[in-house]
Amino acid sequence: MTLDPQAKAILEQIAKSPLPKLHQVPAGVARQMFEISCKLTDLKDVPIGKVEDRTIPGPGGDLPIRIYTPVAAPAGPLPVLVFFHGGGFVIGSLDTHDAPCRLLANEARCLVVSVDYRLAPEHRFPAAVDDCLAAVNWVAGHFAEIGADPMRIAVGGDSAGGNLSAVVAQMTRDAGSPKLAFQLLIYPATDALHEGLSRKANAEGYMLDQDLMQWFFNQYVGHLGLEDLTDPRFSPLRHKDLSKLAPAHVIVAGFDPLRDEGLAYADALRAAGVPVTTAEYPGLIHGFCSMSGVIEAGRTALVEAAARMKEAFAKA
Repeated sequence: MTLDPQAKAILEQIAKSPLPKLHQVPAGVARQMFEISCKLTDLKDVPIGKVEDRTIPGPGGDLPIRIYTPVAAPAGPLPVLVFFHGGGFVIGSLDTHDAPCRLLANEARCLVVSVDYRLAPEHRFPAAVDDCLAAVNWVAGHFAEIGADPMRIAVGGDSAGGNLSAVVAQMTRDAGSPKLAFQLLIYPATDALHEGLSRKANAEGYMLDQDLMQWFFNQYVGHLGLEDLTDPRFSPLRHKDLSKLAPAHVIVAGFDPLRDEGLAYADALRAAGVPVTTAEYPGLIHGFCSMSGVIEAGRTALVEAAARMKEAFAKA
């Protein structure tokens, strides 16, 4: 595999930077650094029909959400994607993933409800899981209030958000409601103990390196014992039953440590009879979909993902 030239340019800029790495600073500083980074690399001035910030009841108090209505929204209740941002459960916010949410809303012609779930280390596992599940249940219970179609609810997110999407899809299936129409898993973390070759081959120099992964890991689940890491609420690939889950679209990047576990989850879903499509981007790095302003393949991946989601909504 050969690195995408635009991804390579980003990595070269990072290598030359005198700034400390995210795992070398306190979580609060890392969040500020990530906010700045996203502003530099995301799509600019993506039009949107309407944006509404509000709070809903959450397990830990008020839970901020942001609701996106697409440009030229069709009449009637709209399908809805409940979106969980990436950032290792430690960094990321509504603002860092504003551009991808706008693009997905417009391309899939759906509402997007982005969730500002609680972050570690202030709020460790399973706080993020609890918040994301609460948000999906709120959308299902307040569909008329936001103009959503309760029969066409999807979950999606990137990296940690992909993990949370897979987990919530399993939990709602196990609970019997709400019934989801789709899950969008963008380079998801699916197994804390996975031993795929990509973890070793891409351990250094490709955005999400081993030291940063370990730092995220320690902030979110460092309080757990080894046996707890097989909990499907953190390692969804280890759930004993993957049948009857919502159709999924899984995006992976060739130079991403999480590549193999993303593909393994897609394979496991297929083996369980779940409709799955995969999109592999061999020359790309972790996080490329959030860098669509400087990596063209990021926008391509999101547009393709929106098309798969739109197809799933049409069948629901």
